[in-house]
Amino acid sequence: MDTPLSTQLNIIIPAFRGHTQNFLMVLEDISEKDALKRIEGRTNHIVWMAGNFVNMRYALAGVLGIPGKDPHEDIFFRAKALDESFSYPSLAELKENFHKISPILYQRLLTTTDEELKKPFPIGMNMSFFPETILNFVGMCIGREDYLCGQMGLMRRILNYPGMKYEVNENIKY
Repeated sequence: MDTPLSTQLNIIIPAFRGHTQNFLMVLEDISEKDALKRIEGRTNHIVWMAGNFVNMRYALAGVLGIPGKDPHEDIFFRAKALDESFSYPSLAELKENFHKISPILYQRLLTTTDEELKKPFPIGMNMSFFPETILNFVGMCIGREDYLCGQMGLMRRILNYPGMKYEVNENIKY
């Protein structure tokens, strides 16, 4: 396992790598057509969920000083509500963007210092028990990734796909 410069990220690093694997496994074999299906017009579709996941990685990368932005920021930034009038990207394109930002972000997480993590970062949560720092934003992003993978896993089953298989690809190092 890679060791981060900051011991505060000792839990985050394996979670990040686990989420990388989960993201890919939960999308395994989902058709592009099914990825755009909603349940009774009330749920987000898998493309929206996957796009929001990728957008979280780009957002975190930006906060950590990595240049560039999500090519689909206009439809996913800050979990923008699903809008059926939008033309959403394909799962293939989202996976391509995911593989582009994830290894860069992973390496940046490994080199992030405690000094950087304690810097204020206004999130607008307004919770007395939640200091708005870069460290807590990192944690919030990891939590959001958990949530989105769970949602996609549920949608897999609703759309009659088998449950997600836990077949880790050891060649993916991020």
